[in-house]
Amino acid sequence: MLGLKLPTDPRWVDIVEKNIDEILTDHAYCEQKAASTAISLIVSFPEYTELVEEMVALSREEMGHFKMVHDRIVARGQTLGRDRKDLYVVALMKFFPKGGSRTDQLVHRLLYAALIEARSCERFRLLSEELQDKDLASFYHKLMVSEAGHYTMFLKFARQYGNLEAVNQKWQDLLEYEAQIMKDLGKNETVHG
Repeated sequence: MLGLKLPTDPRWVDIVEKNIDEILTDHAYCEQKAASTAISLIVSFPEYTELVEEMVALSREEMGHFKMVHDRIVARGQTLGRDRKDLYVVALMKFFPKGGSRTDQLVHRLLYAALIEARSCERFRLLSEELQDKDLASFYHKLMVSEAGHYTMFLKFARQYGNLEAVNQKWQDLLEYEAQIMKDLGKNETVHG
């Protein structure tokens, strides 16, 4: 369903199991960045009313997820750690050239967002199925469903606002590029890396 060309190595869950506090901190920041992305799309493309309305709802939802993850961190007797650079996103953002028309910029940002959500969904599915902590596994199952909805929403908007054939080709090319990135990732206690 997600179209990812390279699935996450299941051994990544073992890394997560040994570093739950680290993954929760990274996850909290991923949710905060997702909310920031939604707000940034509103600021950058205010003329797209349907997009603005969906991004308002998304920013609220993502901050709600941030709070849910933060509450779990606190319940574990921990505090939110410091944010780290997301190597996955840094590498992904090198795919599309800078500049271009406003429409191209919008489509590229929507495709990036769709792919990040798709990878998050795939990772959350793994956690929901493989974590020994069944409460945490259930938590990730609920978030997986949400991430799948976000992925499809971003992809729908990219196809709606861009040339459908060109967007579909860019999406396939981005998926291939992301598979190459993933060959070097999956060895850290981060949501994407």
